[in-house]
Parts: sequence; C-alpha cells; structure tokens
Amino acid sequence: MSRHAKPDHPIHDLIVRRWSPYGFADRPVSAEDLRSLFEAARWAASSYNEQPWRFIIATRDDPAAFERLLGCLVEPNQAWARLAPVLALGVYQKTFARNGNDNRVAPHDLGLAVAQLTMEATARGLSVHQMAGIEPEKAAATYNVPDDAQVTTAFAIGYESAGDSRLAEGYRERDAAERTRKPLNALVFGDAFGTPHSLFE
Repeated sequence: MSRHAKPDHPIHDLIVRRWSPYGFADRPVSAEDLRSLFEAARWAASSYNEQPWRFIIATRDDPAAFERLLGCLVEPNQAWARLAPVLALGVYQKTFARNGNDNRVAPHDLGLAVAQLTMEATARGLSVHQMAGIEPEKAAATYNVPDDAQVTTAFAIGYESAGDSRLAEGYRERDAAERTRKPLNALVFGDAFGTPHSLFE
C-alpha cells in the first residue's frame, strides 16, 4: 500500500511523500545526511531570528548514548523507537536572549525547525516520526537541561520499513492504515472561528 498522501488540491511532492512510520530498517543514517537535516532545521524562520530550538541526539552507533535517550521516551514509544537508527529530543529556550522576556512562540518555532528537518529528510529518502510521548522531567535531569529551556518532543529518524516483523502487531497495523486528514472547511475559517472561509465552503 502506498503511504503517499491523497491531497484534495495540488501540493509539493515532498509533502505527498512525507509520513511517520513505526517501522525502521536496520540501516544507519550517514553523518553527512544528519548534518544536512539539522542544517535544514537551523535555517528555519523564527521570531526576531531567536532560533530558540535545541536538539539532543543519539545514534545506535553508540549503544549507551542511544539507550540513555530511549529511556526518556514513554514505554509505548520505546517499543518501536528502539528500532530506529537515530533518536532526538526537541528543546526550546523559553526566553529571548536579547531581553529575557518570555518567548511565547518558541514552541511554534521549534515545530517549524523540525518541519524543515522533516522535509529535508524526505528529500533524502529518510523518514521522521515525531513523538509527544516523552518524560520531560527525566530528560531534563538526564541531560542537565537548564530551567530556561523546555524539553518538549522527540523524534526518530531512519529509513522506513513498513510491516517490519520486529514490530508488535498493533504498530504494523498502524503503518498499514489509510492516511486521512480533516477537510479544509474544518480548519480554515473566515468571519468567525468555526465558520469556513468562502474559499473552502
């Protein structure tokens, strides 16, 4: 089954091909590719060019480091993420370096950086699976994350292997399930929140 999106309107092929597998092939990601993925994240837009995102990464090439980061995920995510060759934590700085004020859009900017990383990964034949299921306090303690930074998400990077027999059946079923999205008229509003814009009625 193709994992490509089925958009209602034309979109870039990278977006069509992007998806979040649970199954990852037993194949390392090259250092060159990893550098380019995080370079793509580095060039994301951010409020006042603050670049509040920070990343902590580990690869299976270093088993001790990999297990350390894996242990910061909730157990259901550990079950499949242990098969990925690369794991990362997404962190954001809570305040602006220029004045110490609260940066309320820092989580948004972290998300944009990861989105750019994900598109670069897709262009290189890699997949990224993002996770909310982490233990933020454990991660912060494990990596000495300062109080003005927040561990928020995690993601796995690798070559997809949908239907991987090493995965529990439930995860294989999710990888095979049809991809769906809410219609645009439920997401894009005009005169009032909840009222579709006329473009999408």
